[in-house]
Amino acid sequence: MKTKKKFEWYGVIRVTVSILISLLIAAAIIFVVADDPVTAFSKFLLGPFSTRRNFFNVVETMIPLVFCGLAINVMHKSGLFSMVADSSFYFSGVTAAAIAIACPMPNIVHQIVILAAAMLVGGVIGVIPVLVKRKTGANELVISLMMNYIFFNFGYWLIRRFFLDASNGSYSIAFQPTATLGKLIPRTNTHYGFLIMIVVVVLMWILMDKSAFGRALRITGANESFARYAGISVGMVVLGSQFIGGMLAGLAGGVEMIGMYRNFQWITSQSYVWDGILINLLAGTRPLMIPVSAFFISYIRIGALVMSRGGDVDSEIVSIIQGIMILLIASERFLYQMKKRKEEREALQNQSLETENAA
Repeated sequence: MKTKKKFEWYGVIRVTVSILISLLIAAAIIFVVADDPVTAFSKFLLGPFSTRRNFFNVVETMIPLVFCGLAINVMHKSGLFSMVADSSFYFSGVTAAAIAIACPMPNIVHQIVILAAAMLVGGVIGVIPVLVKRKTGANELVISLMMNYIFFNFGYWLIRRFFLDASNGSYSIAFQPTATLGKLIPRTNTHYGFLIMIVVVVLMWILMDKSAFGRALRITGANESFARYAGISVGMVVLGSQFIGGMLAGLAGGVEMIGMYRNFQWITSQSYVWDGILINLLAGTRPLMIPVSAFFISYIRIGALVMSRGGDVDSEIVSIIQGIMILLIASERFLYQMKKRKEEREALQNQSLETENAA
């Protein structure tokens, strides 16, 4: 007999309590350091809704966060803790910029080629830590962190060597007119990458929750030995997850580059991997919840910027909030007693039912 799957309230409660604790600590800090703490905190909470521009800044900030959250979701479900998404993101942005500058094409074709190339480059970069680990036994976390420095410096060197605008000395020359995603919402910077994001979220939900690959990936990440015993090609599943994750991070870099910019301006490394980890944790590793998590992170980030513009509280308070949330959500002992009591009650109920059936 098929039983209905119960909704997992424990994970929702842990995430909700983590968010509330983080916001309370942020409120305490604001009340200590701000000259007008009530006004500062109200701007933090309500600032994103104060103007049309602020609200759509939330949407624009959310787009790369969703892609990187999905990338982390598929990569880490394999059981590997790779941080290579930042390499894929940045160097795919460099690739997108190079094609946007040096390869004139018709409209639509140009955007498709740019995004396809960004995805391919991101996917190839994504599998490098796995391949190096298999050959050398080195830890994938260490490899991926080293790669982030390598690809940032190499990518920026390429821009400065071949595409630098001599008039400013830091940014590239302008992209071709066809190398843009266009504005989805008039009088904002919200571009058509938002629609691409929605399509990708649906596709990843189908892939991760409804397909044989998604089931094989979950089994592999939970117990690699059992996966091998079950006949799953563990090596191909792991490689596939890293390639797909790299493609998503690469697509994020390509979409962000030609959606938000008209020339290459990333003179510092673009770090989204920790945001992706937090977003994936907040979403409970469920692809359909990642946009909700990304919207929340984007919301508090823009709220902090609005607060910092009108007061004496720095926007870096968001880093404190994110750090506390990661610490609490990742802690196995946080609210563990609640879960333990629930499991004990369910065990007693099952035992009672078994006793009644036996009688």
